[in-house]
Amino acid sequence: PAGVSMLTPAGFRTVPLPSYPEIRLALTRKKTVRAMIAAARPDAVHVATEGPVGYAARRWCLEEKRRFTTCYHTRFPEYIAARVPVPKSWVYGALRRFHNAGNGCMVATASLEAVLAEHGFKNLMRWSRGVNSDLFRPRSDSAFPELPRPLFIFVGRVSIEKNIAAFLDLDLPGSKVVVGDGPALAHLRKTHPAAHFTGVLTGEALAAAYASADVFVFPSRTDTFGMVLLEALASGVPVAAFPVTGPRDVIGSAPVGVLDEDLRKAALAALDIPRQRCRDFALGLTWRACARQFLDNVIAADEGLRGLVSDGPGR
Repeated sequence: PAGVSMLTPAGFRTVPLPSYPEIRLALTRKKTVRAMIAAARPDAVHVATEGPVGYAARRWCLEEKRRFTTCYHTRFPEYIAARVPVPKSWVYGALRRFHNAGNGCMVATASLEAVLAEHGFKNLMRWSRGVNSDLFRPRSDSAFPELPRPLFIFVGRVSIEKNIAAFLDLDLPGSKVVVGDGPALAHLRKTHPAAHFTGVLTGEALAAAYASADVFVFPSRTDTFGMVLLEALASGVPVAAFPVTGPRDVIGSAPVGVLDEDLRKAALAALDIPRQRCRDFALGLTWRACARQFLDNVIAADEGLRGLVSDGPGR
């Protein structure tokens, strides 16, 4: 975007994260990162993730005495605890030190804000999400015409923390589809041969897969938000999920999904939800409003920026 400089792992040599090769870690050098940020001459700095690039940018801000914001996207304490015997309190402590050094930590939901506040995170700011309703929309043709209906779908990383087996173990009519890749894919293919696994889909192919489903089943108990929920709803597909952070924040009491500890009950009940109702709900969540909220947070974290931002149309 005009006026925005992106410093991402794509600009560095990367190595796969141990046990999770789909995630690449950038090999950064302090001198290189300092030069890249200085060349951008930023009015504001936002550190999006806690990886090597994020740590390097954070260090630059602290050394230069620059105010900056961060964002908490992923529940790493819960994800790591699901893989290795590391106390969640240790990981929360490391993340707290990372984010509390900034002047604002953005979170997507009220539930996540409450969790982080309990763990001592400061300067928390709300930043919701939007959805591309032009791409993700209802469609008349099915991407899976050969599969029996009703069609229940999951989209996301195929990893242990997503709890996908809880979906695939359900006794449901019709077909189950899993879209995505990850370290648990081979195991799930072996243990659930009746399910249909597509691998990674993007763009129109992904949008068509969403729109072909009758219900989007979201079995994760550890997501901070769940963008896939918005993409499914924009496609006119109702949601079935556990009543936990993420689904509870996105859907709440809106009649566009069913949240229940009995995931099978939720999935079957969601079949009766009108598709247009789901679409109408998602249309109220725009990227324009999301961008405005982000900019307001950046300004609030650094009052010196207020004079640089127009209060004219679009504000």
